[in-house]
Amino acid sequence: MAIEIIRPSYLVLLGIIPLIIFLHFFMLKKKRSHALRFANFDALARVSGVDLLSKNIFILVLTLFITVLLVFSLAGVKVDQNLYSSSFSYIIAIDSSSSMEATDLSPNRLEVAKQAAIDFVRSAPLGTSIGVISFSGNSFIEQDLTLDKDALVSSITKIPLSSIGGTDIGEAMIVGTNLLRSEEAKAVIIISDGRINIGSLDNAITYANNYDVIVHSMGIGTEQGGETSYGLSKIDEDALKAIAHNTGGKYFKIESVQALSESFGQIIELKFKKVTSDVTPYLILATLVLFILEYILISTRFRILP
Repeated sequence: MAIEIIRPSYLVLLGIIPLIIFLHFFMLKKKRSHALRFANFDALARVSGVDLLSKNIFILVLTLFITVLLVFSLAGVKVDQNLYSSSFSYIIAIDSSSSMEATDLSPNRLEVAKQAAIDFVRSAPLGTSIGVISFSGNSFIEQDLTLDKDALVSSITKIPLSSIGGTDIGEAMIVGTNLLRSEEAKAVIIISDGRINIGSLDNAITYANNYDVIVHSMGIGTEQGGETSYGLSKIDEDALKAIAHNTGGKYFKIESVQALSESFGQIIELKFKKVTSDVTPYLILATLVLFILEYILISTRFRILP
């Protein structure tokens, strides 16, 4: 479970707490001095005893607690949880940029990725919604979410090496997230060598998190690299690891056909979905209840003077 502050700038208001503590004891000292000047013995016993101190400490603690709740209500609080889900909807995003023609996996990275994706579709439990996109400098929806495995296999088979330059994984994540927005439990599976040279990952990660989309990433290629029409292409894992880590997904390093198939198998077994809850209304309600309680106590049982 993770806690996120929506508007962290409001937390500066917590600086008012020392002032509240100072004013509380300053006013208490002033009231005691006034009582000692005019009180009879019974009143003196009440204002100078431990009972008075304990009552005021309780009110102080209650006031501080109300202040903290109020500040966090203004700041806004979200709680991210991982909850079990019996089924998932998936978008398979396959990198089709020119670096995927590298031959360090036979016959090349793209064909291996396509075959593993087909195996994943065929082995997915019945009733699993899956969609397919390909991406290079731009993203293309090859198949919207469907239960039709034949349509999915056909769409994956037809993905060609792209003639559009660049690799924009961020756009692929956003497109995949948009396709999954209405689903309950959802994940995007990125298959790429990580040679990102277009777009912003930070915005894409934030976008995926806003819609509780988990992104698993598969880094396909070897450290030695593979030959392409423009030279040697090596895998770049850093961005792919960051994507998985920051969206609650898992990163898989793929250096063989078997490793890719096993990674898809592991994803099927991952059954926890992300759920984000805005707890701000509950904080506001708790603040209101405690404020009313404090007013009642001050007006009745915890009155300092008769």
